[in-house]
Amino acid sequence: MVVEDAVPKSSTSTLEIQSTKIPNPNPRVRGDDEDDDELEEGEIVAGEDDSKPSNSKGLLLHQPQPHPLEHSWTFWFDNPSAKSKQVAWGSSIRPIYTFTTVEEFWSIYNNIRPPSNLADKADFHCFKFKIEPKWEDPVCANGGKWTMSFLKVKADTFWLYTLLAMIGEQFDHGDEICGAVVSVRGKQAKIAIWTKNATNEVAQLSIGKQWKEFLDYNETIGFIFHDDAKKLDRAAKNRYSV
Repeated sequence: MVVEDAVPKSSTSTLEIQSTKIPNPNPRVRGDDEDDDELEEGEIVAGEDDSKPSNSKGLLLHQPQPHPLEHSWTFWFDNPSAKSKQVAWGSSIRPIYTFTTVEEFWSIYNNIRPPSNLADKADFHCFKFKIEPKWEDPVCANGGKWTMSFLKVKADTFWLYTLLAMIGEQFDHGDEICGAVVSVRGKQAKIAIWTKNATNEVAQLSIGKQWKEFLDYNETIGFIFHDDAKKLDRAAKNRYSV
């Protein structure tokens, strides 16, 4: 894994995934009345000594370095209002932002609505760069998806932990993963992980089992081939279950 200070793959708890594997590097906001003079690493604070910079460029000597991810990822949004206009399937999906570092991830994640605040019928995706969240995408065409269902109030935590495990390369068969999508439907929500090669049963079962471990999810989840979904729609049956 490329992310610095990462913990090796294991059956770690979801809390460890959030706090250790992909730390949030955003510095705390300092209030005007704060008495604590200790600076965060790389922090610049205006004050009486502004005329005496710590080096020739007026910056602190130790600047934090970005933490690159192994893959670049793109957030996509499927607008529910556009879908209501009966446009062609997939035409309402728009790329939002592509991030390549831990810092960029938190920068965008902290400034977007969490799943619990999304409009009904909204879909929010996070896929590897240059892979579109569509069955027609060449990388996704022969794949399938694991799906997890739960109450909408749990969506924010489950979505964040899924993203951290995915972009933090915590899956043993991470190369099989295309991306993930969270879908809001009334008081319910679903998260699906899309994969490349649906017939690779060993890899798919490994991904499904590890995903449940990362989220401490105890219900049975199923894997549907994209080909089955295209042909049978909601009548498609799970090929694998864990």
